[in-house]
Amino acid sequence: MQKIILASQSPRRKQLLEWAEVPFEIMLQPTDESFPPGMPVIEVPMYIALNKAKAISEKLDADQLKLPILAADTVVVLADKIIGKPVDRADAIAILESLSGQHHKVITGVVIMQGERLVSFADTTDVVFHHLTKEQVEFYVDKYKPYDKAGAYAIQEWIGVVGIKSVNGDFYNVMGLPVSRVIKALENF
Repeated sequence: MQKIILASQSPRRKQLLEWAEVPFEIMLQPTDESFPPGMPVIEVPMYIALNKAKAISEKLDADQLKLPILAADTVVVLADKIIGKPVDRADAIAILESLSGQHHKVITGVVIMQGERLVSFADTTDVVFHHLTKEQVEFYVDKYKPYDKAGAYAIQEWIGVVGIKSVNGDFYNVMGLPVSRVIKALENF
């Protein structure tokens, strides 16, 4: 497979691409992650991913412009409301308490861009948490410090093992990248 540029600082996306044996280099550019008010929830992560890809594209040299750029953004959605990354411990606890015993969606928007060529899609996974005790939530937040994670959790950590009742869809999408779908898109690209 052709080498790609990964426009992400997510250690989980890096790990997933390594597992899939996709050759890549990481390039980062600070990007505004806001979105227009009223934008449909399903479009938000694709919009943010597109902005990430464009920001990287603008700083590439002639040789790098020959490589596809892969950008992604993941959001957690509870009752049609996007839940972002927690700002502090209290926020992380409140987010996890709101997800406790509930069904939510994890949507990852993916953009693959090379010059004028562009492919974008969103992948959705449905997740249901068991009811979590206050002690479980506080233990997880204090030990794993999920402040860089949408929805204040990582499915591959302790909370996913003990707290998740069911996952309907791509497990790896919840980690931050629907890898098999990305691989197919890269092969077709």
